[in-house]
Amino acid sequence: MSRCLDAARGAIARCQMLATCSEEPGRTTRTFLSPPMRDVHGHLRAWMEACGMEVRLDAVGNLRGTIGQGPRLVIGSHLDTVRDAGAYDGVLGVVLGLALVELLEGHVPFTLEVVGCAEEEGVRFGVPFLGSRALVGTAAPLLDLADADGISVRQAIRSYGLDADQLEEARLDAAGYLEFHIEQGPVLEHLDAPLGVVDAIAGQSRLDLTFTGQANHAGTTPMPLRRDALAAAAEWMLLVEHAAHTTSGLMATVGQLHATPNIRNVINGRVVASLDVRHATDEVRRAAVDHLCEGAHAIGRRRSVAVDIARHLDQPAVAMAPALTGILAEAIAATGLTVHHLTSGAGHDAMIVAPQMPAAMLFLRSPGGISHHPDERVLVEDVAAALEVGLQFLHRWDPRHA
Repeated sequence: MSRCLDAARGAIARCQMLATCSEEPGRTTRTFLSPPMRDVHGHLRAWMEACGMEVRLDAVGNLRGTIGQGPRLVIGSHLDTVRDAGAYDGVLGVVLGLALVELLEGHVPFTLEVVGCAEEEGVRFGVPFLGSRALVGTAAPLLDLADADGISVRQAIRSYGLDADQLEEARLDAAGYLEFHIEQGPVLEHLDAPLGVVDAIAGQSRLDLTFTGQANHAGTTPMPLRRDALAAAAEWMLLVEHAAHTTSGLMATVGQLHATPNIRNVINGRVVASLDVRHATDEVRRAAVDHLCEGAHAIGRRRSVAVDIARHLDQPAVAMAPALTGILAEAIAATGLTVHHLTSGAGHDAMIVAPQMPAAMLFLRSPGGISHHPDERVLVEDVAAALEVGLQFLHRWDPRHA
C-alpha cells in the first residue's frame, strides 16, 4: 500500500502540473489540438518512454503508449478540458494508467495500452468524443466540422502535423477497455466511499421548448387576459422538477432560459427553454420526455401559449461489460473496501468504445461533488486505493474470459 500511496502523491502532482498547460493564463483551458496539448503530450510521452513503452500519436492526436505482448487491454481517458477546468477530469485516468505501468515494473503478461484521448469535452467543435470516436472508426464524418474561427477538424489535424487520411489506422483492436475517472458528483462522498463501480452510463435526451405567447405592458394587461410565455415555462419547469423527484434514477434539468423581450415592465412573449433528461434505462427516460412534452402542451393550451418542441439528442444508455465490472468489484473487495455500484449521469469515452469491446469504469470520489471547476480535487488516499484496485484488476483480468 505504501508504494501505491507514493504513486498516488506523484499522480496528483502530475495532474496539477499538467493543469498549467493551458490556453488561458491563470486557469486551465485545453481544447482539441491546441498549442498546450503539445506540452501535455511531451510530458506524458517522456514518462511513457521511461516506462519502456512504445509511443505514438495517431491521426486524431490520441497519445498511445504500449507495453507487453499478447491480447490487448486499454486503459484510457481524455486530455482536453472544459474552459476554466479543474486538474483531474479526464487526465487523472491517463495518469493512473501510466502509474500502474510504472508500478508493474515491466511485468505485464499481456499487451497494455494507455491512451490519452485528444478530445472528449466538445468545447472547440461543439461535438464531443473526437478522440474515442477515432478509436472505434466513427470520427471521419466529423472532419468537416468548423470551430468558431472557421477552422475545420481536418485543418486542425493538419496544423498539428498529423494526417486525417490515416484516420483508419487509429482504430483500436482490444479485448477490453478500463477507464478511471472522478465521479463528478456527490454520491460516493455521501456514502463515505473512495471508489465505485460504474454499471452503466445514462442515456440522454436534449430538447428545446419554445413557449410563444404575447408580449404586452406589465401595468395595463389584466392578469386573466395575459398570455405570459415565461409564466407558462415556469409552471412547466416545476413539472420537470416533480417528474425527476418522483421517478427513481431520473435526472431532469432546465439549464437555459432565453426570454424575449426580457424587460422589467413587459410581459415576456417568447421563452426558449432547454431540457436535459437522463436515466440508465432508455424506456424510462423516453417515457419521461414524452410526459414532459405532453405536459408542456397542456400548460400551453390552458394559458393560450403555443408550444413548439425541437428534439436534438437521443443518446441511448450504455451498459458496462458485466465480466469486467465483476472483476472490478472483486478487486475492490480484495482491498478490503465495500463495493458500491453507480450509474454515471455524465458521458465518458467508455460509452463510445463499449459497443465495440468490453468496457468498465471505476469512479473516484469527488470531494464536494465538484467538477468542471477549478475547485475540483481528489483525496490522496482515494487515488492510492484506485491504484491498488487497478493492480488487483490487472492480476485478475483474463482476456480469454473478457
